[in-house]
Amino acid sequence: MNDNNENSIREDSFNEPSASLNFLEEIIEEDIKNGKNGGRVHTRFPPEPNGYLHIGHAKSICLNFGLAQKYNGLTNLRFDDTNPTKEDEEYVDAIKEDIKWLGFSWDDREYYASDYFDQLYQWAEKLILDGKAYVDDQSAEEISRQRGTITTPGIESPYRNRSVEENLGLFRRMRAGEFPDGYCVLRAKINMSHPNMLMRDPIMYRIIHTAHHRTGDKWCIYPMYDYAHGQSDYIEGITHSICTLEFEIHRPLYDWFLDQIVTTEYRPKQIEFARLNLTYTIMSKRKLLQLVKDGYVKGWDDPRMPTICGLRRRGYTPTSIRNFAEKIGVARRDNVIDVSLLEFSLREDLNKIAQRRLAVLNPLQLIIENFPEDKTEFLPAANNPEDTKAGIRKIPFSRQLWIERDDFMINPPKKYYRLYPGSEVRLKYGYIIKCHRYETDPQTGEVKTIYCTYDPESKTGGATANRKIKGTIHWVSKKHAIQAEIRLYDRLFIKPDPEDVAEGESFINYLNPNSLKIINAWCEPALMEATPAEHYQFERIGYFYLDPDSRPGYPVFNRTVSLKDSWSKMSQNEE
Repeated sequence: MNDNNENSIREDSFNEPSASLNFLEEIIEEDIKNGKNGGRVHTRFPPEPNGYLHIGHAKSICLNFGLAQKYNGLTNLRFDDTNPTKEDEEYVDAIKEDIKWLGFSWDDREYYASDYFDQLYQWAEKLILDGKAYVDDQSAEEISRQRGTITTPGIESPYRNRSVEENLGLFRRMRAGEFPDGYCVLRAKINMSHPNMLMRDPIMYRIIHTAHHRTGDKWCIYPMYDYAHGQSDYIEGITHSICTLEFEIHRPLYDWFLDQIVTTEYRPKQIEFARLNLTYTIMSKRKLLQLVKDGYVKGWDDPRMPTICGLRRRGYTPTSIRNFAEKIGVARRDNVIDVSLLEFSLREDLNKIAQRRLAVLNPLQLIIENFPEDKTEFLPAANNPEDTKAGIRKIPFSRQLWIERDDFMINPPKKYYRLYPGSEVRLKYGYIIKCHRYETDPQTGEVKTIYCTYDPESKTGGATANRKIKGTIHWVSKKHAIQAEIRLYDRLFIKPDPEDVAEGESFINYLNPNSLKIINAWCEPALMEATPAEHYQFERIGYFYLDPDSRPGYPVFNRTVSLKDSWSKMSQNEE
């Protein structure tokens, strides 16, 4: 799994020493030392409300809020809502819920780019009056063709030298709604030969006759993201505009716009860092939306999705995600993080907090012949051996049990320490048993029932409790067990980089056909009282979390993560 990629980070790198400060902290501390912006630290998290947040956004959230907290600063939540055709209040609400769930608060600093539409419009008129913006009647296709290429300069628009009066009149008519969508645009007049393609007279405003989720029908022209973003930071007094690397090329344009309007020494400082790239994961909002719309997943919160709401439903914890963000650190250059590191952070947290329970996913009947048929015994079991305050619970034990089918073999290989004819194992929290015989289905040959005897003195406190037995297996009492639906989620893609596809292929081709398997399992009765407030470790199986689809008397559990990284082993074997 990218073992030979020098830009890949794996689980074993967690033990490597890290620098005391990352490069962002070094910049901020230098700014504080020099008294820049009065020594203030004011960051922002500026999502576009056109989709649900994913794990990459979680890293940015942790970074922006975390840096402000470290330096006693502030963080704004600002929605860059400049395109009403793709934005929705549903996304706004979901984004706020995700940030709160991660453990961060913006207090009363909730802003929207749409709050600044009037100011942005006034600045646009200023650029027109200064001869630095013009209305272009060409189509989007014509404008795109005239931009040129990286090696050839662009061609100036035939409307580039309109008079200030004509441009101002046309722009005001655009705002008044006199023109249909796409009829004309407002462009900045910069340099059609600039080596940075974004500086070749970029579009500032376009006509969109669509109601906005906050401003309604007040506007029919909307600013482009590149025009609104930097000015919004300036209006809000942001000191450090922390962006991912793809915005590095946009920085000269943001600076150019600010150069035209700023009359103070204060300026936001944009600093870029490497976005989060995870193996086996898609981070494109557009492609995630395609998965939802085309029915490959069951919504934005499908537990296979890398969305924060999907991770939450699957059973991820805010602590595990925050710890993951801290462990991977902040890089200047793009790299690829092995998804097993995220799973490692999750296991690390769940091991401390998850309640232990017994569940059998692939049941095989076991009968203890020397245990009384009408007897039920209650055996004490620790809720969490990592937490001394978690207490104990009582598990019912009886003559007939369910065990995992994989825990019995008729002809086992060497070093098989589970159950087979003539062997002994210890039942978790219970007795030592010995297998004497078994029955098979006469038609299929499959083992139906195992017959054993138990050592009554082998449980905790008994005379033979300390007798050494190599194998321990889990179980549930057949007559006390409850049934539950178990959703075994796995990685959504089978390829480490599902976006790296050949011509004519689609990332859809690399969807994992086994990313979800639904089974019915038998569980200890305590799981009937399961709640979303708790996380559970089904012993010897994995970590599980109660799904909202649960109904009275029939819980549904999602497998959050396995106990070990089986994918890493599979990948190494494939190599």
